[in-house]
Amino acid sequence: MQERGRYCSQLLVLLVVLLFIISFYVVPISGKKGSGLIDVDVGVILDANNIVGKVSQTCISMALEDYYTLNQNHSTRRRIVLHKRDSKGDVVEAVSAAIDLLKNVQVQAILGPQTSLEAEFVIDIGNKTQVPIISQAMSPSLSPAENPYFIRGAQSSSSQVESLTAIVHAFGWREVVLIYEDTNYGRGLEPFLTDSFQGISTQVRHQSVLSLSASDDHILQELYKLMTMQTRVFVVHMLPFLASRFFTKVKQAEMMNTGYAWIITDGLTSLLDSMDPTIINSMQGVIGVKPYVPKSSQLENFKVRWRKRFRKENPDVDRFEMNVFGLWAYDSLTALAMAVGRSGIGVSKFKKPVAKENLTDLAAIGISEMGPRLLQSLQNIEFNGLSGKFHLLNGQLRPLSFQIVNVIGKGDREIGFWTRKYGISKHLSLPSSKNYSTNKDDLGAIIWPGESNVVPKGWEMPTGEAKLKVGVPVNGFSEFVSVERDSQTNVVIATGLCIDVFKEVMDHYLPYAVPYEFLPFETPDGESAGSYDDLVYQVFLGNYDAVVGDITILSNRSRFVDFTLPYMGSSVAMVIPFEYDRTNAWIFMKPLKMDLWVTTVFFFVLIGFVVWIVEHGVNKEFQGPLGKQVGMIFWFSFSTLVFAQKENLITNLSRFVVIVWVFVVLVLTSSYTASLTSMLTVQKLKPSVADIRDLIQSKEYVGYHQGSFVQDLLNNQKFDPSKLKDYSTFEQYDKALSFGSKNGGVAAIIDELPYINLFLANPTYCAKYTMVALVGPIYNTAGFGFAFPKGSPLVPDISRAVLNVTGQDVMTRINEEWLGGGATCAEQDGATVTSDSLTLDNFKGLFIVAAVAPLFALMLFLSIFLYENWDTLASKNLTIREKRIAMAKSFHGEKPNSSDASKRKHPTGEGMAVPAAATIDYPQSPATSDSQIVELIFSHDEGLSTTEISTPIHEIIEIVESNEER
Repeated sequence: MQERGRYCSQLLVLLVVLLFIISFYVVPISGKKGSGLIDVDVGVILDANNIVGKVSQTCISMALEDYYTLNQNHSTRRRIVLHKRDSKGDVVEAVSAAIDLLKNVQVQAILGPQTSLEAEFVIDIGNKTQVPIISQAMSPSLSPAENPYFIRGAQSSSSQVESLTAIVHAFGWREVVLIYEDTNYGRGLEPFLTDSFQGISTQVRHQSVLSLSASDDHILQELYKLMTMQTRVFVVHMLPFLASRFFTKVKQAEMMNTGYAWIITDGLTSLLDSMDPTIINSMQGVIGVKPYVPKSSQLENFKVRWRKRFRKENPDVDRFEMNVFGLWAYDSLTALAMAVGRSGIGVSKFKKPVAKENLTDLAAIGISEMGPRLLQSLQNIEFNGLSGKFHLLNGQLRPLSFQIVNVIGKGDREIGFWTRKYGISKHLSLPSSKNYSTNKDDLGAIIWPGESNVVPKGWEMPTGEAKLKVGVPVNGFSEFVSVERDSQTNVVIATGLCIDVFKEVMDHYLPYAVPYEFLPFETPDGESAGSYDDLVYQVFLGNYDAVVGDITILSNRSRFVDFTLPYMGSSVAMVIPFEYDRTNAWIFMKPLKMDLWVTTVFFFVLIGFVVWIVEHGVNKEFQGPLGKQVGMIFWFSFSTLVFAQKENLITNLSRFVVIVWVFVVLVLTSSYTASLTSMLTVQKLKPSVADIRDLIQSKEYVGYHQGSFVQDLLNNQKFDPSKLKDYSTFEQYDKALSFGSKNGGVAAIIDELPYINLFLANPTYCAKYTMVALVGPIYNTAGFGFAFPKGSPLVPDISRAVLNVTGQDVMTRINEEWLGGGATCAEQDGATVTSDSLTLDNFKGLFIVAAVAPLFALMLFLSIFLYENWDTLASKNLTIREKRIAMAKSFHGEKPNSSDASKRKHPTGEGMAVPAAATIDYPQSPATSDSQIVELIFSHDEGLSTTEISTPIHEIIEIVESNEER
């Protein structure tokens, strides 16, 4: 009995210990009893009949198992429980599944659905119930910014736009055609592609939208329509369901041949491995882009396990391969599991609305209390997943790089990559110094449709389409463009220089044939239908495929069309009549401007004055009375004008000055003679107007070519519109200029240079009129060119052909045929009349030389003079007045080498010099003034020059000679 009691006591203790241990593991979970973990219910909505749905479903299941297997010792005790539903590819089924999961299961998050149309409605439900929806819907129309509870577990379709644009830009294609399915997925990408292509000046020439239910006949009809267009580059944005039928018909329509280029987007490229081989065979040569998935051992091991699992779960599927959507599904579940562990969410609860009658199933669900916490944990989550770096940024997967592939053989072949930093490249491992590139050489070898290695030029002349419609003006000059109709067939016959150049380019210099026809821009009664601007605008409106004629390349026109390179240069000039003016009495003053006249006269006086200063004391011819010496200054210098000076110069300084001055005079007289001769010669060819400003100030009537842009130019130059007159023929030009502005005509015709040259080539007109060039950038134009629609692929090829034509003799031949060999006018010799007066600036250097010579001579003379009279200046016995008198006497006194000294010789042959005036002690009155000193200079010079024998000087000489004889 005692042993039995001891046994019961031990059993009771063991039971208590066991219950105590179990109490650590048994916790109430989600209101359920008997479970050891917190179950977090998560819904999964996928299309079980779709290969993407099947692949994703297997990946999600394996992701859940892998995560908790790798995280068994994780601190969290919360585990995801999946509740799967089949959307059956139907929107209603997807919405019903979502409501069922939220109402009956009270899931805290939903994975899927994968199509944009299904996801749009489910996301709206998630926003209202505050339950995160993690979907792989790629359409940019579904924005996480507008749907706070939408998490895009995939890259948006818009993220591939830059890579597609880079490919188009690399091959220089100027036009593309967009083909996409009529779904949210298809329509969402169109605005992004269009804007991106415009950024590289590539036009989306056409958009073809196909319904998912489109019949094969409808697809063929659409393809035949595309064949009639010239664009041969097609960007296809659709999923395999429609793409498989579409490319089968492309092959049938023979549009997968040489010359075509097909580009497919990531949604289709990523699923090429799962498509039927017959479909792949119809896509040979196609280029595609898809998100790049880096290779790793973890990924390879997963693929092996996944293939076994998938084959077991889907034994009826013959063709299957892992795709990026499955990897994104795997990583999305991993991200959700991580977020659940971090969020600390507990029992799933929905805040029910206040009880009301007739509540819908959606309204009755309420709002999730745990949803906001879970959403917060999902934001900006980042880890290295099977698909690469999985980073949810701003509610969606951040794109990294794209792989560019070429469909060849049984699948696709890698030819390059695109990254946001480096652009197109053959490899991803690049130096940080590499710049962004869109060079096609950075791609690997490409096999284009038709097994061609030649890059498609992107366009061809379409089969079955009408000829290129070329508009031509009917109000131009016939030498440039002339339009007639055959009287029998009514066929348009266009001739002229512009037409011949266009025909030469199109028929002989383009590498391919382009049929075309000319259509006149006229009204039913044969009159011009508008101005040249109106004609160019018709190309923009699509009424013409091109415009050919004397069409000037202007900036405002280039906003609507693309111009080829110019085949003829041009600028704006002015035609004016001559004035016959031979009665100008003061024409001899016109060769030199007033500043040059004044400077020349000043230098004449300066040279005469300097020569007089230097020669006065030693040369008798520069001595004498005041009037005589002043006259000598002017006479000597002005006589050099005709080289008529007869005075002998004694000093070398004066000779140096005169030599330099004679050279200056020679240049001045020669220039004056030439200028005067020119003015006298062209007096009968004097232009009536010198500048366009004269026309504006005088308010004269001005003419211009009808329909030309010159009218707008004149309006911009502030011409009075009422003073402008338009003309269409050279005869009208002549008549208007002959009448003049005051008699119903015009004072000038302003037009483009080719027209003016043609007008003045007529001898009758060039004898009466002349051309004045207008200076300034506003009067320069790019020349004549051919106009084509914006982005036309013909423009580059025709521009190159224009360069070839203009650089050959054929252009010279065409010019001579229509414009002649050039203007040869006997009256003006084909030259623009200009004869301007000479200005001081023309001879500035010459006058600098002319000024340096006399100033140098004058300074040297003064230095010598002061040196010779230094004793007088330094004398302390003389007053200042006496020094001045002595200096004045020394200035006018004769030097030993005077020309008169040789004449005063003794009869025996021994010469006797006359004493200098400074050495003769003349009595001087104390009242002598400075003015009297000057008078003394000139009066003494006069006394020395007298020849009378009764003068006191003569007597002194005789006395001296007498004393010598004794």
